[in-house]
Amino acid sequence: MFDSVGWGEILVIIIAGLFILGPERLPEAAAWMARSVRKARDFATGAREQLREEMGPEFDQLRKPLEDLRGLRNLDPKRVVAQHLFDGDSDPLGLNGFKNELNGSSGSNGSNGAPAIKPQSALPQPEPLKPGERPPVDPDAT
Repeated sequence: MFDSVGWGEILVIIIAGLFILGPERLPEAAAWMARSVRKARDFATGAREQLREEMGPEFDQLRKPLEDLRGLRNLDPKRVVAQHLFDGDSDPLGLNGFKNELNGSSGSNGSNGAPAIKPQSALPQPEPLKPGERPPVDPDAT
């Protein structure tokens, strides 16, 4: 029941209870809370056992889809879509064989023998503007 509550949260609850209820009523409140939690757990266990007795083997068939739904809590949609689209291909775009002149890797992308694309850093860079020089303007782009 307290899987998602850490020790820090429990400590904050105890300190808040100490301020709200005071030191004289806090032990009574803690005992009442423990009895209530125990009673709720006993009700849930009894209901589960009664349902299992009444349904018999059909109870396990009912629990299987519920456990599958519980497993969807940890579903990563990005991973599922990528796996579905690329069928588990580790390099779907063929970028592992990408030629990088800086590290001297191979000249083809490896998957179909096509020439590699040069990375942006390997392309010639334009000269920087001199002080007072205006940058070129492309009227179609503005």
